Amino acid sequence: MTHSEKLQAIRSLMKEQNIDAYIIPSSDPHISEYLPDHYKCIEWTSGFTGSAGTLMITQEFAGLWTDSRYFVQAKEQLQGTGFELVKLKVQHAPEYVQWVSENLPAGAKVAFDGNLASLLVANTIKNTLAPLGYAIDGHADLLGPIWENRPSLPVNPAYTLDVYTTGQSTIDKLNAIKAQLKAKRADAHLISSLDDLAWALNVRGTDVPCNPVVLGFAYISDSETILYITEGKLNEEAIAEFNSFGVEIKPYEEVYTKLKGLATDTSILVDPKRTCFAVYDSIPEGVKIIEDMNPSTMLKAIKNNVEIGHTRNAMINDGVALTKFFKWLEENVDSGELSEISVADHLASLRAEQPGFKDISFGSIVGYKAHGALPHYSATPESNSLLEQNGLLLVDSGGQYETGTTDITRVVSLGNITQAEKDDYTYVLKGTIEGSMAIYPKGTRGYQIDAITRRPMWQTLRNYGHGTGHGVGFCLNVHEGPHVFNGTATDIAIETGMITSIEPGLYKEGEYGIRIENLVVSKDLESTQYGDFMDFETLTICYIDTDLVEKSILDQVHIDWLNNYNEWTYNQLESKLSDEEKSWLRNKTKAI
Repeated sequence: MTHSEKLQAIRSLMKEQNIDAYIIPSSDPHISEYLPDHYKCIEWTSGFTGSAGTLMITQEFAGLWTDSRYFVQAKEQLQGTGFELVKLKVQHAPEYVQWVSENLPAGAKVAFDGNLASLLVANTIKNTLAPLGYAIDGHADLLGPIWENRPSLPVNPAYTLDVYTTGQSTIDKLNAIKAQLKAKRADAHLISSLDDLAWALNVRGTDVPCNPVVLGFAYISDSETILYITEGKLNEEAIAEFNSFGVEIKPYEEVYTKLKGLATDTSILVDPKRTCFAVYDSIPEGVKIIEDMNPSTMLKAIKNNVEIGHTRNAMINDGVALTKFFKWLEENVDSGELSEISVADHLASLRAEQPGFKDISFGSIVGYKAHGALPHYSATPESNSLLEQNGLLLVDSGGQYETGTTDITRVVSLGNITQAEKDDYTYVLKGTIEGSMAIYPKGTRGYQIDAITRRPMWQTLRNYGHGTGHGVGFCLNVHEGPHVFNGTATDIAIETGMITSIEPGLYKEGEYGIRIENLVVSKDLESTQYGDFMDFETLTICYIDTDLVEKSILDQVHIDWLNNYNEWTYNQLESKLSDEEKSWLRNKTKAI
């Protein structure tokens, strides 16, 4: 079926079930950002491949609500599908709910599949529309009946990580979670989110591309811990290991049976942002539901010394691959045969040669010239550009290693750069340096680091539409909460051991994009009579191109930071490079 035919089939089912508006979020029963093929519902329905968006379908209108990262991409991918782009004013805001109240009469029936909507989203829909007279149905799966040859749920094997890798045993992690449950007066806790599950039980898998997670749920109480996972994914050795920790293994689907059987005098903690409505709705009335952030989310965000040490090693391996890549790129761009896709493939192959490599950490963003202005661009056979010896190339990529997760963005010149490109590059670099050098009191929030990083651009009336930074997992998801460096007033303090990206950018639609991204770990600096202060240690090890730098824009402190960083990069990598590679990198890291 074409996307237009799929839209018509959905509308036919809506008529049969008296549904006036149907909502399709980009999600799964675990409220994941990156999805197994089985749950790529928005892509199947509309053709849009971005990682954030919501479809709203009525008999007269079909729209995709998404944020500024995807405006250009969505406009292109939705052509001829019957869906229109609706630009979100605020990232992740459920603005489609307001659209319903403004465009459909009271009494209309609004439906969604509770397996794809978080409790938070479902409550927003219900609490906003039900008082206005709208009927709400959270159990409507309209895609299942029409999705022919739908991919099955993955059955890939899962595996466990030992304490020498994680720095904390499964028993210790479960005890830390149970201590928080006790403090919150919760008898039990359900973990639905896959990265929280992976962290809490030191288990990993390959069920989601680029994310080393396994589909499952965990039920935790003072008397029992149960991992609900598809049978056959764990071998006998892993099952015995879990049993030795007091963890029982049960089939994936039985989590609903467990929840439906909870006694009414039980209290259970669920995270409304990370638990789907269908799971929540299976809990009997009378059970006290405590809606709060998963305890594991903050515990996971604060990396221990073992995890940080391993991540430093992963950065060295990643830096070697990146050095080989940029040398190869420079030496082969004149062939006229390199494309965005072939460049991404070659980078992945170089990472795969490194010790402990498992996978890339997300689909590489390789944007040449105008494509670089699309922050989440993904080259397709139709859009794939051949590289020439001019303009800017943006490469945003990362790797999953046995010892850590990486995420890095660099921009390089392919020749004939304009003064405007050099100026913009230097202001972005200045922002990266400002954020990286920040010294801040304990208790600082991410929006304050965001402002510090943006200051060099704001002073010249420049800005960018995405956040400055996101948390990064350890051998886990490349996007991790709860902390973020962006303009929203997220009330999460920066804690010692958090790994976060610093990635300011500038984008000129139709021309070029610039983003320079490093990962940093927050650390204690010094205590004075004025309080406890912190700063960042930069983890990413890859030279920053100085050919694009307009030195007059930088202050001496920025020049010193850049020279020191590039010198440090060379010293970290030289022992793992050939003589030819060392000579090339030595030239790239010369002081300016």
